[in-house]
Amino acid sequence: MTFYNDIYPFFPLQRTAFILSGRLLAIILVFLMLAVSLLLILPGIRGRTRVFWMFRIMISLFIGVVIVALNFTNSWAEARMTTNATYKSFSNAVIQAEVGLHVGLYGINVTLRGNPIVQFNETINYNEMFSWHDIVEEEYEQALMKGLPNPILYIVEKFTLSSPCGMIFQYRYSGQFASATLWTAFCCWILANILFSLPVVLYAGYMTMATAAFIFFSMASFSTIMNVPQCVFSIGEDSFVTEYSHSFWLALATGLLCTIIGIFVVMLNFLMPEKIKAAFSISFDSCEDEDQSCQEGYLNSVFLNGEMYLPRTPKVTPERL
Repeated sequence: MTFYNDIYPFFPLQRTAFILSGRLLAIILVFLMLAVSLLLILPGIRGRTRVFWMFRIMISLFIGVVIVALNFTNSWAEARMTTNATYKSFSNAVIQAEVGLHVGLYGINVTLRGNPIVQFNETINYNEMFSWHDIVEEEYEQALMKGLPNPILYIVEKFTLSSPCGMIFQYRYSGQFASATLWTAFCCWILANILFSLPVVLYAGYMTMATAAFIFFSMASFSTIMNVPQCVFSIGEDSFVTEYSHSFWLALATGLLCTIIGIFVVMLNFLMPEKIKAAFSISFDSCEDEDQSCQEGYLNSVFLNGEMYLPRTPKVTPERL
C-alpha cells in the first residue's frame, strides 16, 4: 500500500473536531433573541421597577436556557487521562495523547488529542459522537470501517450490547429518565412564568419549586449510574473512571436557585401580599373574592340628595291648540 501526501487512500479523510454543538448553538441563539426582545421594553418602565424587571427577565431566561441546554450537553459525567497508546490497528506506532470520555443524556463523546497534536505527520484531534438513539453496534462497525484510532474503538466497545460491563443499559436508561424529568421541569418553568403574570403569585411560587423538584429528580435519575460497579477503562498503562462533571453541578445550582426563588415568593405572599403583588405589577382588589361585595363605587349625586330636577316645560292644554 502506498501513500499520497500522508493520506490513507482506503479510509475517508479525518474529520475536524467540532467546537460547539449545533443544537446548543441554536438553543443559545433562540434565548438570546428572547432576551434582547424582552429587554427592549425596559425603557418604557419607570422608576425602580425597571431594575426589578431586568433581573426578573434575566434570571427567568437563565433558568429556561439551562434546563433546555442540559438535555443536549455531553458533560454530565467525564473522565480523561494522558497516556501512551497504540494509535491504530495493524500498526506498532505509539502516540502520547489525552483520551477523554464525555457522557450526556443522549449519548457519549470520545475525544483523542495528541500531545503534541501532530505526530507521525498526522494531526491527532478526534471528537466522535455516539448516540443512544442509534444502534451502538452499527456505529461501532462504522467506526471500524473509518479506521478510527484504537483508544476510541476501545471505549466505544464498552458501550455495546455484547460488552460484559453492560454500560449501555446503565447510561442509556438513566439518561432517558433524566431527560424526561428535565422536559417536565421546562413545562413547569413555562407555567411559572405565566402564573407570575396573573394575580396568583402564590401558585407561581409553588410552580417554581416544582421546577426545582423535577431538576433534582433528573439528577437523582442520572446518579443511579454511580450506584452500580464502575467499569474501569484501561488504555496503555493507565486507567480512569467517570465522575460528575459541569452539567451535573450546573443542574444542582439551577435547582437550588429555583428553590430559593420559590420559597422566597411563597413567604412574601403570606407576610406581605400587597407588596408582593405590587412588585409584580398586579393590582390589589378587595373585591376579588366572590363572597365579598364591593364597598366602593360611583353614584349619581342627584339620586343621593333624594331629588330629581327635570327641566320645566310649559303645560299644553287643549284650549291653546
